[in-house]
Amino acid sequence: MIRRTLTGGLLATVAMLALVPTAAEATPATPRAAVSAAAPTPSSAPAARPAHHVNHRATHGRSTHAYGRVITRHSPLRVRSGPGTGYRVTGRLRAGSLVALRCRTNGSSVHGTRQWYRLAQSRGYVSAHYVRVVRGTLPWC
Repeated sequence: MIRRTLTGGLLATVAMLALVPTAAEATPATPRAAVSAAAPTPSSAPAARPAHHVNHRATHGRSTHAYGRVITRHSPLRVRSGPGTGYRVTGRLRAGSLVALRCRTNGSSVHGTRQWYRLAQSRGYVSAHYVRVVRGTLPWC
Protein backbone atom coordinates (compact mmCIF):
# COMPACT_ATOMS: atom_id res chain seq x y z
CA MET A 1 0.00 0.00 0.00
CA ILE A 2 2.88 2.35 0.78
CA ARG A 3 4.44 1.59 -2.60
CA ARG A 4 1.15 2.45 -4.37
CA THR A 5 0.91 5.73 -2.43
CA LEU A 6 4.49 6.68 -3.22
CA THR A 7 4.11 5.72 -6.88
CA GLY A 8 0.89 7.74 -7.19
CA GLY A 9 2.52 10.76 -5.53
CA LEU A 10 5.55 10.47 -7.76
CA LEU A 11 3.39 10.33 -10.89
CA ALA A 12 1.46 13.40 -9.78
CA THR A 13 4.70 15.29 -9.10
CA VAL A 14 6.17 14.38 -12.49
CA ALA A 15 2.95 15.42 -14.22
CA MET A 16 2.94 18.75 -12.41
CA LEU A 17 6.56 19.41 -13.33
CA ALA A 18 5.79 18.56 -16.92
CA LEU A 19 2.92 21.08 -17.01
CA VAL A 20 4.75 24.07 -15.51
CA PRO A 21 7.40 24.47 -18.28
CA THR A 22 4.70 24.06 -20.93
CA ALA A 23 2.67 26.89 -19.41
CA ALA A 24 5.79 29.08 -19.15
CA GLU A 25 6.73 28.50 -22.80
CA ALA A 26 3.20 29.27 -24.01
CA THR A 27 3.33 32.81 -22.59
CA PRO A 28 6.99 33.95 -22.58
CA ALA A 29 6.15 37.67 -22.29
CA THR A 30 4.05 37.34 -19.12
CA PRO A 31 5.61 38.06 -15.75
CA ARG A 32 6.61 35.13 -13.54
CA ALA A 33 3.77 35.75 -11.07
CA ALA A 34 1.18 35.40 -13.83
CA VAL A 35 2.66 32.08 -14.97
CA SER A 36 2.53 30.56 -11.49
CA ALA A 37 -1.05 31.76 -11.08
CA ALA A 38 -2.03 30.22 -14.41
CA ALA A 39 -0.38 26.87 -13.65
CA PRO A 40 -2.71 24.35 -12.03
CA THR A 41 -2.19 23.56 -8.38
CA PRO A 42 -2.67 20.13 -6.89
CA SER A 43 -5.77 21.27 -5.04
CA SER A 44 -7.46 23.13 -7.92
CA ALA A 45 -6.94 20.79 -10.89
CA PRO A 46 -6.21 17.10 -11.28
CA ALA A 47 -2.75 16.16 -12.47
CA ALA A 48 -2.55 15.12 -16.11
CA ARG A 49 -1.53 11.53 -16.72
CA PRO A 50 0.85 10.52 -19.48
CA ALA A 51 -0.69 8.64 -22.38
CA HIS A 52 1.08 5.41 -21.35
CA HIS A 53 -0.27 5.45 -17.79
CA VAL A 54 -1.52 2.13 -16.44
CA ASN A 55 -3.99 2.03 -13.60
CA HIS A 56 -2.02 -0.11 -11.17
CA ARG A 57 -4.95 -0.55 -8.82
CA ALA A 58 -6.93 -2.15 -11.63
CA THR A 59 -4.10 -4.42 -12.73
CA HIS A 60 -2.42 -5.27 -9.42
CA GLY A 61 -5.11 -4.78 -6.82
CA ARG A 62 -7.50 -7.22 -5.27
CA SER A 63 -9.76 -7.22 -8.28
CA THR A 64 -7.27 -9.26 -10.33
CA HIS A 65 -7.46 -12.30 -8.07
CA ALA A 66 -10.06 -14.98 -8.22
CA TYR A 67 -11.62 -16.03 -4.93
CA GLY A 68 -12.53 -19.47 -3.72
CA ARG A 69 -14.34 -20.95 -0.74
CA VAL A 70 -12.85 -23.86 1.21
CA ILE A 71 -15.37 -26.72 1.23
CA THR A 72 -13.83 -29.28 3.58
CA ARG A 73 -16.28 -30.90 5.97
CA HIS A 74 -14.68 -31.18 9.40
CA SER A 75 -10.93 -30.77 9.22
CA PRO A 76 -8.95 -27.75 8.02
CA LEU A 77 -7.53 -27.76 4.49
CA ARG A 78 -3.77 -28.26 4.32
CA VAL A 79 -1.79 -25.62 2.43
CA ARG A 80 1.26 -27.19 0.79
CA SER A 81 4.53 -25.77 -0.52
CA GLY A 82 3.92 -27.25 -3.99
CA PRO A 83 1.11 -28.69 -6.13
CA GLY A 84 0.98 -32.19 -4.69
CA THR A 85 0.44 -34.26 -1.58
CA GLY A 86 4.17 -35.05 -1.42
CA TYR A 87 5.04 -31.42 -0.62
CA ARG A 88 5.34 -30.27 2.99
CA VAL A 89 2.40 -28.66 4.78
CA THR A 90 2.98 -24.92 5.34
CA GLY A 91 -0.38 -23.95 6.82
CA ARG A 92 -4.06 -24.72 7.19
CA LEU A 93 -7.32 -23.04 6.10
CA ARG A 94 -10.60 -23.36 7.98
CA ALA A 95 -13.66 -24.82 6.31
CA GLY A 96 -15.82 -22.09 4.77
CA SER A 97 -13.05 -19.50 4.60
CA LEU A 98 -12.69 -17.30 1.51
CA VAL A 99 -9.22 -17.30 -0.08
CA ALA A 100 -7.64 -15.27 -2.89
CA LEU A 101 -6.27 -17.45 -5.68
CA ARG A 102 -3.47 -16.49 -8.09
CA CYS A 103 -3.40 -19.28 -10.68
CA ARG A 104 -3.99 -22.98 -11.31
CA THR A 105 -1.63 -25.79 -12.20
CA ASN A 106 -1.57 -29.57 -12.45
CA GLY A 107 -0.19 -31.72 -9.67
CA SER A 108 -0.83 -34.99 -7.91
CA SER A 109 -4.35 -36.37 -7.97
CA VAL A 110 -6.68 -35.81 -5.01
CA HIS A 111 -9.94 -37.80 -5.33
CA GLY A 112 -9.58 -37.73 -9.13
CA THR A 113 -8.77 -34.00 -9.36
CA ARG A 114 -5.28 -33.12 -10.62
CA GLN A 115 -5.67 -29.32 -10.49
CA TRP A 116 -4.16 -27.28 -7.69
CA TYR A 117 -4.62 -23.56 -6.93
CA ARG A 118 -1.79 -21.27 -5.92
CA LEU A 119 -2.78 -18.88 -3.13
CA ALA A 120 -2.37 -15.16 -3.77
CA GLN A 121 -1.26 -14.00 -0.31
CA SER A 122 1.14 -16.83 0.51
CA ARG A 123 3.46 -19.23 -1.25
CA GLY A 124 1.16 -22.17 -0.93
CA TYR A 125 -1.01 -24.51 -2.98
CA VAL A 126 -4.34 -26.14 -2.22
CA SER A 127 -6.13 -28.93 -4.03
CA ALA A 128 -8.93 -27.77 -6.33
CA HIS A 129 -11.01 -30.67 -5.01
CA TYR A 130 -11.52 -28.77 -1.74
CA VAL A 131 -11.94 -25.21 -3.11
CA ARG A 132 -14.82 -23.86 -5.21
CA VAL A 133 -14.09 -20.73 -7.22
CA VAL A 134 -16.81 -18.19 -6.36
CA ARG A 135 -15.52 -15.13 -8.24
CA GLY A 136 -13.16 -14.53 -11.15
CA THR A 137 -11.28 -16.82 -13.49
CA LEU A 138 -7.96 -18.47 -12.87
CA PRO A 139 -5.15 -18.37 -15.43
CA TRP A 140 -2.68 -21.23 -15.71
CA CYS A 141 0.57 -20.75 -13.77
